[in-house]
Amino acid sequence: MLTELGKRTRLAARGLARLSTTQKNTALHHLADALVADQKAILTANASDVESAKAAGLAPAMIDRLMLNEARLADIAHNVRLVADLPDPVGEIFEESIQPNGLHIRKQRVPLGVLGVIYEARPNVTIDVASIAIKSGNGAILRGGSETLNTNRAMIAVLQKALASSDVSADVIQFIDSPDRALVLELLHLRDYVDMIIPRGGAGLHEFCRENSLIPVITGGIGICHLFVDDTADQDAALKIIHNAKTQRPSVCNALDTILVHQQVAKEFLPRVVEHLTPAGVTFRAEPKAAALLQHETVFPAGEKDFDTEWLSLVLGIKVVSGLDEAIDHIAAHSTAHSDGILTRTDAHAQRFIAEVDSAAVYVNASTRFTDGTELGLGAEVAVSTQRLHARGPMALRELTTYKWVIVGDNHVRA
Repeated sequence: MLTELGKRTRLAARGLARLSTTQKNTALHHLADALVADQKAILTANASDVESAKAAGLAPAMIDRLMLNEARLADIAHNVRLVADLPDPVGEIFEESIQPNGLHIRKQRVPLGVLGVIYEARPNVTIDVASIAIKSGNGAILRGGSETLNTNRAMIAVLQKALASSDVSADVIQFIDSPDRALVLELLHLRDYVDMIIPRGGAGLHEFCRENSLIPVITGGIGICHLFVDDTADQDAALKIIHNAKTQRPSVCNALDTILVHQQVAKEFLPRVVEHLTPAGVTFRAEPKAAALLQHETVFPAGEKDFDTEWLSLVLGIKVVSGLDEAIDHIAAHSTAHSDGILTRTDAHAQRFIAEVDSAAVYVNASTRFTDGTELGLGAEVAVSTQRLHARGPMALRELTTYKWVIVGDNHVRA
């Protein structure tokens, strides 16, 4: 089955590469309109998935990721329109030169080809990937989790209907309509038709893909995120930033997991953190120095692995550090290289943090919640990469292209 899907997707992607930006944008606007027009079918299917997830005992964070409502669906449609409005990277020419012998040389952006995207619990990924793939000229084979099967079926039906009224072949986006786990392994071996695998899910999924794929794998999206509160930080502003980073949507990968607080301000600042976040339902895991400064029913001793945990919930780790050196060392030991930041009014400290913290997104005086394609002006994203090759951070249009060398001569031959 997957071999046939691969053949059809590869052929459709070749046709997509020939379409103009206007043709691709028209297809995306049709898709955005269809998501709103057909929202009842999508939300009904999603409600069924949510009920099944609750009955199966899925964690609240997973259910939150799974759940759609009118506002979230409207946001998904809005992101599709944003992608349509972005510049098209395909065909972009850069690094042009003319050699002494008269050869004209340039690099030109081209699509990667066909993406294999494996994801769990987030039905928005279906549309995010489809829209970015279409705009960047790529085909995609999608494999969502069993917990989102009904929602994804409804979304794919809307997608196919929208593409049928456009110049984009419906075959360019394929969906593996089966929860059979064996099909994941088959997709990872489909190297004749798939050019890149992008897993979006837990650490287990990422490890399985890295160990079993015959195709290059881009991993990321697992965020153990930190904020270091320097001794010169604006404490009032820091409280607002920490509150936003932890509570605005705690079930996502760029939500805050740990705060590191300079020892010179910890006695004053940490009780304010607990007082400020407890009403939002936050509980705390404090290492001994921090725990000694906090006597509150919401504060618990940090366990051995707590600082290596992506909480995805209203739990926040707290550690007192001696200064910038220890903060950087802690982040190097425990971060997943997703999103980490410093709150400071000392520019030299900020610049050193930027230079030495090797994360895909590094923040100065801002919430970690901005590591997102839409927030960074990219439209939706396919994934957040924490690797170094070939992309880091939110992967959007440009990150889904490669390039070819174009050499134009005037009947040149090499001497």
